[in-house]
Amino acid sequence: MTKKPRQVPSGYEFLQGVHELDERVDRLKEETSDGGEGHEEELRQLERERDEVLASLVDHLTAYQRVKLARHPHRPQARDYIKAIFEDFVELHGDHRFGDDKAIITGFARIDGRPIMLVAQHKGRDTKEKMAYNFGMPNPEGYRKALAKMELAEKFRLPVVCMIDTLGAAPGLGAEERGQAMAIAENIWRMSGLRTPIVILITGEGCSGGALGIGIGDRFAMMENAYYSVISPEGCAAILWRSGEMADRAAEAMKLTAQDMLSRGIIDEIVREPLGGAQRDPEAAAASVKDYLVRVLDELTTADGDIDELLEKRYQRYRRLGEFQKV
Repeated sequence: MTKKPRQVPSGYEFLQGVHELDERVDRLKEETSDGGEGHEEELRQLERERDEVLASLVDHLTAYQRVKLARHPHRPQARDYIKAIFEDFVELHGDHRFGDDKAIITGFARIDGRPIMLVAQHKGRDTKEKMAYNFGMPNPEGYRKALAKMELAEKFRLPVVCMIDTLGAAPGLGAEERGQAMAIAENIWRMSGLRTPIVILITGEGCSGGALGIGIGDRFAMMENAYYSVISPEGCAAILWRSGEMADRAAEAMKLTAQDMLSRGIIDEIVREPLGGAQRDPEAAAASVKDYLVRVLDELTTADGDIDELLEKRYQRYRRLGEFQKV
């Protein structure tokens, strides 16, 4: 898992105060480990001060700051979670039509001994990896690959775990020529009737049709600093005010945070992150994700086993979404 950063990335100046306290704590720990004495109480006091600053920061995060945390370059991604919480992962490739889209990772896995089918979006870290994974923006073949593997899970009666982290589906001409809209629509339709349990978790960004293409299920959760929206705040601001600099205002208006989604009944649960964000302690973040997945998989797979009842509940879940007024 990626360790927390040694410097504040550009655009994350709101974390500067915490970063400075982290550096002071690290220096004191190094001095203590090198045989220095008399720093224990100072270290405990400094750690308490840092935790208080972190708690205050978390309590006052704006919607756009949470979006920034969802995009943090050191935030855990799909392959980090695969290494940390899944066993016996066997990756499956290709859509049997065009090619293999790396932006969506699929494969058999176990979590705490439970066999599952994993479908996860991955963005990449450095420039080379981001290019290889298309910055986590899937093409039609990615959604078709995901559907083919979910249908395989249905055949073998394996629950499906979908981990969402994307700025959106690939917007290029090639994707449109190969049927991007149809691929996403087909996944939504097919997942609504897939005869096996489906668990959805947004780990970072859950944006537009890119998220919807693997986002229909029986349990739906978001990590504490994830977001879920029809468009990015920058895209919304560009449309409404013709300026991406209004993204913070757009984020507030869009009600896209996990807290907003929970209050509106769109998700079932928020998966807690380490204080200050998953990027500060990826191992603890992975443990939270594992605890959530194991619990809900047990709930879904130890029920009475009536798939028709499961599908009816899934149908009613989405029928309840939204609000309307009679005029």
